[in-house]
Amino acid sequence: MTQLLGREPGQGGLVDVYRHLHPREEAAAYTWWSNRGQAWANNVGWRIDYHLATPALAATARQASVYKAQRFSDHAPLSIAYDFGL
Repeated sequence: MTQLLGREPGQGGLVDVYRHLHPREEAAAYTWWSNRGQAWANNVGWRIDYHLATPALAATARQASVYKAQRFSDHAPLSIAYDFGL
């Protein structure tokens, strides 16, 4: 991931789109929770699911969210809304 993203934003050639849209948000960015110790209930998890994009595509991203309204597994879907034409 460090090679893809670089140590500074955009340095590795790709952009973490969620972090681009939410640079300071931490807890809401979790996409995985252990099945032990009430991790889901306490929102103690890891962000292991990403949308990586070129800087030009990342610039068209308008909204990013982690769907937590319903629990399907130990992962939650990460979705990004882009504003570009095909």
